[in-house]
Amino acid sequence: MQHKSFSEMHCSIAQCLEIVGERWSLLIVRDVFLGATRFDEIQQRLGISRNILNQRLARLVEHGVVEKAPYSQHPPRFDYRLTAKGRDLWPIITAMRQWGDEYAAPDGPPLQLIHRDCGEIADAHLICSACGEAIGAGNVKSVPGPGAADARTGSA
Repeated sequence: MQHKSFSEMHCSIAQCLEIVGERWSLLIVRDVFLGATRFDEIQQRLGISRNILNQRLARLVEHGVVEKAPYSQHPPRFDYRLTAKGRDLWPIITAMRQWGDEYAAPDGPPLQLIHRDCGEIADAHLICSACGEAIGAGNVKSVPGPGAADARTGSA
């Protein structure tokens, strides 16, 4: 099935989806976060076809989300490592995991994160970068940003 490109849409969410919105892409990034860095390991963990995985990894490399690092010359083999751009997907993957734990995991979370500093199960929460208070849809408002296409709507 052919999906519409978001490349012309003036929206940061659409631009993010253009790069990592395909159904396998964030699962690949998730597995690299979890320590799977080799093609065969990622392929085995996901059960994805080799050609689809190759295409998705190539796209993630093209957009600077992961980088290839050779670990064998003969035959050529690579580790896939997250770049800073890829590591910045952590909050998105964490929010999706937490949402899935709450609404799509009837037997409980299949994976939990333990905060290394305190040893407790950790859940992520959004906080205001200025005052440190918790933020959510009910206590924020949107205003046009410097990249807004239309100052009346703030769509960007």
